Amino acid sequence: MDSILILDFGGQTTQLIGRRIRDIGVYTEIAPGACRLSEVLSNEMKGIILSGSPLSAWKEDSLKPDPAVLNCGLPVLGICYGFHQLAILQGGKANPLPCREYGRSRAVHNGRSPLFAGVKEEFSSWMSHGDSVTRLGGDFQAIAQSENGLIAAAAHETLPLFGVQFHPEASHCEEGSHILENFAVGICGCRKQWSLESCLEEQTALIRERAGSGNVLLLISGGVDSTVAAALLLRALPPKQVWLMYIDTGLMRKGETKEVEANLKLLGAENLLIINAEECFLSALKGLNDPEEKRRAIGDTFIQVQQAEIARHIPPDYLLAQGTLYTDLIESGKGVGGQAEVIKSHHNVSSPLVQAKRDAGELLEPLSRLYKDEVRRLGELLGINPAIVARHPFPGPGLAIRILSGVSKEKLSILREADALYISELKARGLYGQIWQAFCILLPVRSVGVTGDAREYSYVLALRAVVSRDGMSADVFDFPMKDLLEISAKITNAVKQVGRVVYDVSSKPPATIEWE
Repeated sequence: MDSILILDFGGQTTQLIGRRIRDIGVYTEIAPGACRLSEVLSNEMKGIILSGSPLSAWKEDSLKPDPAVLNCGLPVLGICYGFHQLAILQGGKANPLPCREYGRSRAVHNGRSPLFAGVKEEFSSWMSHGDSVTRLGGDFQAIAQSENGLIAAAAHETLPLFGVQFHPEASHCEEGSHILENFAVGICGCRKQWSLESCLEEQTALIRERAGSGNVLLLISGGVDSTVAAALLLRALPPKQVWLMYIDTGLMRKGETKEVEANLKLLGAENLLIINAEECFLSALKGLNDPEEKRRAIGDTFIQVQQAEIARHIPPDYLLAQGTLYTDLIESGKGVGGQAEVIKSHHNVSSPLVQAKRDAGELLEPLSRLYKDEVRRLGELLGINPAIVARHPFPGPGLAIRILSGVSKEKLSILREADALYISELKARGLYGQIWQAFCILLPVRSVGVTGDAREYSYVLALRAVVSRDGMSADVFDFPMKDLLEISAKITNAVKQVGRVVYDVSSKPPATIEWE
C-alpha cells in the first residue's frame, strides 16, 4: 500500500500531519526525525515529510535529518522546522528574526509549483514560528510569501524538494488539506488505498490466518479501544476461540465493571473472565504520589495478576490480543525505527508479558495502525452501540492518575461519585457530545468552608472539559457559566467530602497552532 513517511522532530502536531493525510486516503507512518533513513524506508513509501519542532534548526545540538533525504529519490516536504533543516542541508540559513509569526497569516503563492496546484493565489495560512528561513541555498526558490514579507514556501528547481513555513496540518490553515493532497497524491504519486473498510477486511483476514483454530486472549479494559478489538475478534473468529479477560483494578469508574460485562455479552462473548484485583492494585500504589511511578506500579501489577489468572484459566498456546493504538506505540517509543522518545509508558506496550509475546510473534494488535477517531469509526462499522463508541477516553491507570496524591479507597470513592455525577449532568444538559474528554481531578489540597452552621475541611475537586476537532489538538471548552455553577453545586451537595469545585481552564498557550 502506498504511504508517506513522516520524520518526527518533536513537533506537537506530527501525528496530526499523519491523520490529515490518512483522511485523504493515503497511509502514513511516523519515525524518529534523526533516524538513519535506510533503516525505516520501505518500498511502499512514496514520499517523506519533515515535521515541525520546538527546537531551533540553527543550533548545533538540534535534531538533524539524515542527509540522505536529499538524494533518496523521493519527494520531500519540510514543514516549519523541517523546512529550516531542508534549507540548511542545501546551504541556506534559518535564524530568529524580530518579526515572529503566530496564528493566522495571509500567504500568497506565485502559481508556479505543483504544491499549490488548484490552491487559490491568496489564502489564510497558520503560522507558529520564531525562526525563519533567511537564505535559500542551492537551487531553492521562494514560491510563496507571508503578509510580513517572509518566505512562506520554497521549492527546488530540479529536485522534488519543498518547504512550507506554515502548518498545513492545522485545521485553521485554509488550504491545508489541499496542499497536503497535492504533495501526497499529485507530487508523490500515492494511490488512495487507505480506508477503514479495507482495514477491516484486511485485519479480519489477518486474524483468521494468525489464529487458525487456536485460542486468542484479549485483555480488555472495557473502553472504546478494547471493545472495538473484542468486536473485531468476535467478527473474525468463532466465539469459543475468543477469551476476554477483564481485570477490575478497583480504579474504575462507577458501575463500570457491570456495564462492561453486559456490553461484551451483547457482542456475543462466551468466554468472559471478570477478575477482582482491587486489593492487589491498592497495595501496589501505597505511598506513591508521582504519576509515572503510579503508571509503572499499575503496569507491573497488571503483569502479575494477568500471569496468575492466565495460568489458572486460559488453555496453553494462545495468541495474545490487545486494543493497542498507533499513538500508544509512538508515545511508548515503539514506532517505526523504535527510537522515538518515550512520552508516557503504556502498560499494553511496555510490559514484559506483552514484549515477550511480541518477540515470539504471538501478539495480535489489530488496531495498532489506527488513531483514536479511526477506531471510533471502525466501531461504527462493526455495529457497536453508538453510546459505547462515543465514550470519552479513559486512561489505562484509571482514576489513580486523576488523584494528584496518594491513592486510597476513600479518595477513589470520592472521585468515582463526583465523576459519575459530572458526566451524567453533561449528558443531561446536552454538553457531553460537544466535548472530546471530560473528567474530574481530586486535588492534593483541602479547603475550609462552612456548611450550615458547621466548619468543614474538605477536598477540592477540579472539573476538566476539553474540546478537540481531531483528538490531538485541544481548545478550552467554553463552559456555559450557568451549567458550570449548577453542576458544581450539585457535586458539593451530593459528595459530602468535596467542599469546593474549581474549573481547570489550562490549555496550550496562544502561540501554538492548537489555539484558535
